[in-house]
This record gives sequence, structure tokens and C-alpha cells, in this order.
Amino acid sequence: KQVVILVPTTLLAQQHYDNFRDRFANWPVNIDVFSRFKTATEQEKTIDRLASGEIDIVIGTHKLLSSRMNFSELGLMIIDEEHRFGVQQKEKLKSLRAEVDILTLTATPIPRTLNMAMSGMRELSIIATPPAKRLSVKTFIRQSDKNMIKEALLRELLRGGQVYYLHNDVKSILRVKEDIAKLVPEAKVEIGHGQMRERQLEQVMSDFYHRRFNVLVCTTIIETGIDVPNANTIIIDRADKFGLAQLHQLRGRVGRSHHQAYAYLLTPHPKSMTKDAIKRLEAIEMSSELGAGFMLATHDLEIRGAGELLGESQSGQIQSIGFNLYMDMLERAIQAIKDGKVPGVDDKMPTGAEIDLHIPALIPEDYLPDTQTRLTLYKRIAMAKNDEALNELQVEMIDRFGLLPEQTKYLFSLTSLKLICEKMGIKKLTANELGGQIEFSSETNIDTLTLVKLVQSQPANYQFKGANILKFIGNLQDRKKRLSAVISLLESLKTSHEKVA
Repeated sequence: KQVVILVPTTLLAQQHYDNFRDRFANWPVNIDVFSRFKTATEQEKTIDRLASGEIDIVIGTHKLLSSRMNFSELGLMIIDEEHRFGVQQKEKLKSLRAEVDILTLTATPIPRTLNMAMSGMRELSIIATPPAKRLSVKTFIRQSDKNMIKEALLRELLRGGQVYYLHNDVKSILRVKEDIAKLVPEAKVEIGHGQMRERQLEQVMSDFYHRRFNVLVCTTIIETGIDVPNANTIIIDRADKFGLAQLHQLRGRVGRSHHQAYAYLLTPHPKSMTKDAIKRLEAIEMSSELGAGFMLATHDLEIRGAGELLGESQSGQIQSIGFNLYMDMLERAIQAIKDGKVPGVDDKMPTGAEIDLHIPALIPEDYLPDTQTRLTLYKRIAMAKNDEALNELQVEMIDRFGLLPEQTKYLFSLTSLKLICEKMGIKKLTANELGGQIEFSSETNIDTLTLVKLVQSQPANYQFKGANILKFIGNLQDRKKRLSAVISLLESLKTSHEKVA
């Protein structure tokens, strides 16, 4: 079987080729690279060798997806930096999927790919363990200022390091080089961008790697494939113009050794930036720890939307309804199709049972002052699937914050009641000091005969109110007594339900 390794840039293809050639030096494996660094004659030779099966592993860029490429027996395709490939290239890969295994690698999956993985349409594996002694990159978002740029450059140069200065405009990149040379005369400055001749660009990157100069003014061509351990400061001009995944990739060009690295994201005045740009910059600044790529991709999914699962659009409007609701709607649609039904956009969302016993059920602020932690715990309690999960949450809260206050105990009790009601098909349960009522859904599992016997045996305490409401009367002024009475009533109905089931 043949292996194809697809990479976004020629520099990365050459780097992978060198690494693989050294690693498989003693193996009977034929490895080749297909890139623009090769002449037309060499490229034609590679195409012929692939078709004949002489090459076992080929590494290349988008050119490997051209219609001219023929593989004798393709078995595995590895896509490095998957977010750098467009939807059309991925659609072409789908034609190979029936007989070819495809492995995609990326630090920051695009929203559509991440959504497919999280919804179970693709398999997902996360590698979040950083290399030994690796430090997180300290990230600063600042308005562009010459003194700050000079300080950042000098700090890195004085410790013997190198600097990337990213200016993504080829027309003015030469002027930026001259400005930096004037600002820091002791710096040796060179330029690197995608419009340079292949050999010239290769020579510049080789010189930078071998420390022949210490400041590289460049475009986003360095986003992937550049591994320079001595370069530990990156300055990104007009960071507001870059995407979230792109900023994370660019920041990853530094800090590739045991030295502390710094990333400076230069922006104009906040008033001249879009709301989405501000969101992206806030997310990148907060997520500076190692292995933050997946969390950043989730932020990107919230900001940009999940896109079309079957079309070419990679963005959407997920922020209008929120990610959790979107995923619930998607899961319901997929389940409806599996059940042979037609999913409809007007289908009502399942809201669960409504419980109101007029009892304070909350996590008090004096028990847990941090708002974000309280909100997280509220969500976890609401999402609990059974009493076992609720008990584990209670143990965790007691361990972290101390004994539960009475209001929080009520919160867990009411959540447990809600779970019971959902299983029994109870739509709404309310109670106050004088009694309460239970509203059954049309799909309830409660035995009707049991309800009739209950009302007939205790007419003073139980009454029917309409076709699907059971009213109960009693002195329930004490909150604990009220809760106990409701639980006792549900348990008796639950027993009859279980007998019927």
C-alpha cells in the first residue's frame, strides 16, 4: 500500500521529506517529495513512479490532488494542518474514502470539521500533552507602539535569540524592514514572503535557521512548517485581521524549545476593530496555556458557526442559537432520520418536566462567590442524567466548598424530582402551602386505574381537574413536609407505573 502525506506548504513538504528520509534510511522504503522546488522533469518522473508503484511514501502540497496523479495502490492519506485545505480539496478526498484510510491532523480544527467530530460523524482523538520542559507562550495584545516594538526586539536579541516580525503585506514589507533596521540598528534584518523565487526563499529560511541573521520580517508563509528553536519572540502586525486558528498557529512558531517565548499582537484602536475581531483577540489572550488549540477551536465554532455539513460553506450562524441548542437540534434530526421519520424545523424541543414547589433552590453567593463557577455547577446539575450523577456532584461540592446549605440541598432534591417526573411522563408539578397539582403529558406511563382508585379512596385530598390534571390538598406550610409529601405521592405513583411497565 502507498502512503500520501499532504502538507500545506513547500517548506513543510521539504522538512517532512528530510525527516522521513533520515528515519527510514535503513528500511527498504522509497520516499519522494512532490513540490515546486522540483523541476518540471523531476515532477513528471515522480508522477510516473507513483503510477507504477515504485514510490511507497510521497510527501507534497495541493498538487498531489490534481487529476494527473494516479496511484497504483493507495492505502493511507495523512493530511497535515487540515485547516489549510479548502472544502473543494476535501470534497475530492471524499471520493477516495471508500477504499482509503484518511487521517487529518490539526492544532485548531475548522468549525465544520470540529462540529462533525463532536456530533459523532467523525472519530476524534486529542493529544494535549506538551513536550517535556516546554513553556507556554506569553501573549500580549497591545496597540501598535514603536517603543514597545523596540523593547521586545532588544529583549530577545540581547539574550541571543531571534525574532519573527509578521507583516502580511508584500507591497509595504520592504518599508517595514527599513523601519526596523532604523529602530534597532544592531539587528540583522531580512525578508521572507511567498512571492520570492523558490531558491531565494529556501536560502532565506536556511540562513534564519542557522542564525545568520536575527530578525525575519515575513508574511503568513511561516504559519506552518517552520521550526526554529532559537526564535522565541513573534510580533504580529494588525493581529485583528487574522482568524483565531491562524493566530494560534502563528503563535506556535515560537516557544519550540525550553526558553520562555513571547507573542505580541499589535492592533489599531479598539473602535476601528470589528466585534468578532475583539472576540478573537480576547480568546487568544485567555487561551495561552499549552494544548489550548482545541479550546480555541471551540471558541472559533461559537464565533463563526458550524457551517454546512454537506455543502461547501465553512461558517454559519450558530451564535444566534448557541452551540448546545444547535447540537441538540442536530442530534434530534439525525435520530429522526434513523427512525425513518422526516425531521422538521417546527418540531418542539423537549423541555423536560416543570417543577415549582415554592421552595428556594439555589447555590448561595456567600457559599460560592465566583459567578462563573456557580453557573458551571448549575449547568452540571441540570444536565445530570440520574441520581448517581447528582450524588457525585454533591460529594464534589462538599469536598471543594464545604457542607451544602439548605437552599442547595433543595436544588438537588428538586432536580431529582424532575428526573422522576420525566420518567413517569409528568409534564408539570406545582405545590404551595395549601396543596398542589400534577399535570400529566399525553404520553404518561401512569396507570389510569390507580389514579381513579386514589381519588375515590381519598376524595377530600385528591381531585381530578380536567382530563390530565390531578389536584392534591393538604396543609403543606412546612417546606420539608411539602417536599416529603410530594416525594411520597410520586413514589406511590411510581410503584404503580413500574407494575404496569
